[in-house]
Amino acid sequence: MDRSLIPVILAGGKGERFWPLSRKHRPKQFLCLDGSGNSLLQETANRLLTMADGWEGLWVVTSAQLAEGVRSQLPQLPPENLLVEPEGRDTAPAVAWATLEISRRYGEDAVIGFFPADHWIGDQVAFQKTLNAATQLATYLAAIVTLGITPSYASTGYGYIQQGEQVGTFGELPVYHVDRFTEKPDRQTAETFLATKSRTGECPYTWNSGMFVFQAGVVLEELEKYAPEIIQLLKAKGLAAYGELAKKSIDYALMEKTELTYVMPASFGWDDLGDWNAIERLMKGDAKNVELAQHIGLDTEGAILYATDEDEVIVTIGLEDVVVVRDRNVTLIVKKDRTQDIKQVIKLLQEHPNLQQLL
Repeated sequence: MDRSLIPVILAGGKGERFWPLSRKHRPKQFLCLDGSGNSLLQETANRLLTMADGWEGLWVVTSAQLAEGVRSQLPQLPPENLLVEPEGRDTAPAVAWATLEISRRYGEDAVIGFFPADHWIGDQVAFQKTLNAATQLATYLAAIVTLGITPSYASTGYGYIQQGEQVGTFGELPVYHVDRFTEKPDRQTAETFLATKSRTGECPYTWNSGMFVFQAGVVLEELEKYAPEIIQLLKAKGLAAYGELAKKSIDYALMEKTELTYVMPASFGWDDLGDWNAIERLMKGDAKNVELAQHIGLDTEGAILYATDEDEVIVTIGLEDVVVVRDRNVTLIVKKDRTQDIKQVIKLLQEHPNLQQLL
């Protein structure tokens, strides 16, 4: 019997590496980064609506701080489908709580998919085909299905999944047992991963997309086994348990421990939009610069320029490989190879009471 997917959007992240555009009450998922007019959250919801059979089948998990913003951006979402965490405790509690709530409404055989709110997907048809296949696999096997992205370069910003034995095909897509998860590796390790070949001549590593599909009962049982300190507190106390929960990612709490994880390599075009350099990957084309602002440039190349006020003008002279962002009362200028250090600037601002309003 075919079974539809219940998609859950994880929308509680901060997106600090997109500061100053991304701030406490306006995180990355609320932003439009491509000039389309839709935020990343709205784009994520739109592409999942077909799988969800409309708004009644779509769920969102977010924090109390961001709940009003989610309601404003997704007014069609039923109020009972918005799960609001009292405080962020990383993805393990969010996934566990959402799975509990959905299983109570639809039963433990409900097939659930979790999707970050801030990803870019290129090929919508291929994306839906992959989700259909993952839903079939989760329906017929006690499987926790992860979507692995075929690597295009030796990234040190993504986690990696090592494929084990192929267990079959679903929807014409191959499925492998997961041998190992690796957190963000160093450059040498990432290059070694991409140079590795399996017996078929293919690279057995994919990027960990953070998207996964499973039956509710399967994950609830595995959480009892590997993360009882999370699931038992949530069962006993509900939201009141959050003050007692440790911060843990779902990868660390469950995915790296369970033997039920399978990976389905995907090639639908994907980016997690981790920092400002992602804008260049998506939008540069043949242009010298990525200009999401009025820009007058002299001898400027490889720049990313963004301004929220369309009346403001950014003028550059003799610059190369920089990011310039103008948002309200902050101007950020950073070399593209130092954008990861924006998080360090956030920490510095947190230490200055007079500057915390910039966060």
